[in-house]
Amino acid sequence: MILNYIWISLILLAVLMGVIQAVCYGNIDIFSAILNSSFDSAKTGFELSIGLTGVLSLWMGIMKIGEQAGAVQSLGRAINPFFSRIFPDIPKGHPVFGSMLMNIAANMLGLDNAATPMGLKAMGELQELNSDKSKASNAMIMFVVLGASGLTLIPTTIMAYRAQLGAANPADVFLPILIATYMATLVGLVSVCIAQKIRLKDPVVLGTLVGLTALVGLLVWGASVLAPHTLSVVSAAAAALILLGVICWFIIRAMAKRINVYDAFIDGAKGGFQTAIGIIPYLIAILVAVGMFRASGAMGLLEQGIAWCFAACGINPDLAGAVPTALMKPLSGSGARGLMLEAMTTHGADSLVGRLCCILQGTTDTTFYVLAVYFGSVNIKDTRHAVACSLLADLAGVITAFAIAPIFFG
Repeated sequence: MILNYIWISLILLAVLMGVIQAVCYGNIDIFSAILNSSFDSAKTGFELSIGLTGVLSLWMGIMKIGEQAGAVQSLGRAINPFFSRIFPDIPKGHPVFGSMLMNIAANMLGLDNAATPMGLKAMGELQELNSDKSKASNAMIMFVVLGASGLTLIPTTIMAYRAQLGAANPADVFLPILIATYMATLVGLVSVCIAQKIRLKDPVVLGTLVGLTALVGLLVWGASVLAPHTLSVVSAAAAALILLGVICWFIIRAMAKRINVYDAFIDGAKGGFQTAIGIIPYLIAILVAVGMFRASGAMGLLEQGIAWCFAACGINPDLAGAVPTALMKPLSGSGARGLMLEAMTTHGADSLVGRLCCILQGTTDTTFYVLAVYFGSVNIKDTRHAVACSLLADLAGVITAFAIAPIFFG
């Protein structure tokens, strides 16, 4: 529903802006420019989707190997001691722990198709434990906020889009996304703990948070002291080594379990093809609306206004082009994706704005979509502090993304 209003507004505002330019400035050609932009954007959306098929099939094939090899389950077992502390109301050994761990582990590995069914299953099990069936329980809120914060270790789709749009190194946003998405998750987690009076001083909770934060802080410090060229080389090499390490881990585990690795890859790759084809209408819809909005001059005025505000506050005005993506992300995942692609197409995949939009896209999940689907699946009416904590996590992710993008790519 929200995306419906956004889509309509972009098109009508583009036409209104065209009328203003024609009446006030005599620019009659603006209408042809807006119309041609819609055709060009539709063509771009189709070409992007088709071109995405190969890279997306590759990564979804690799992810299927990891899924069948039990990588998701292993990650779930690793974070189980921590989870038992932040979900104190759930009885020890309850089956819902398995569903929640599988959901979050699948999200971290970019297995969206596996994550959503497990998430809905977990919400159903949490509802069974819930004493007030119309009000979100503490455990539900913690689970949904962690999901909305979108902690992702491997931003598969974003790297695939960057490759399609000609980025010199599609994986160079890997570390910045990891830092930003961690900060969003950390703020969301801590805010829920404070609201629910969960003991942050528990040795396991405190040790986990301190250790992970120290690691992220070390990454930021290393990025700040290295020369831009050296940082680019180191970041690219680190991202490549991590991703290759994950691939090798998946394959070795699969071999140890006597899984047919090739067949698993083919099975996953088929899903990648179907995914790429399935997003064509959605991608065309948002790119056409955004393209018309930009062709009318409205997007330029918006970016100029934001750039002026940034400059007045001492912030690099070049970052203003990423603000629409940041504002759209909590409302619509497909809308934010369209703005990210439009920014990379307009400014370049390796531009500061293009890379920042990629970081923003990978930082958090679509907050209102996650809240609506998860709470709606169990008919929860009163979500209590879930929305506030989720939006706080979004804000933390956005601030982090804007802060670290110039460090890595400025």
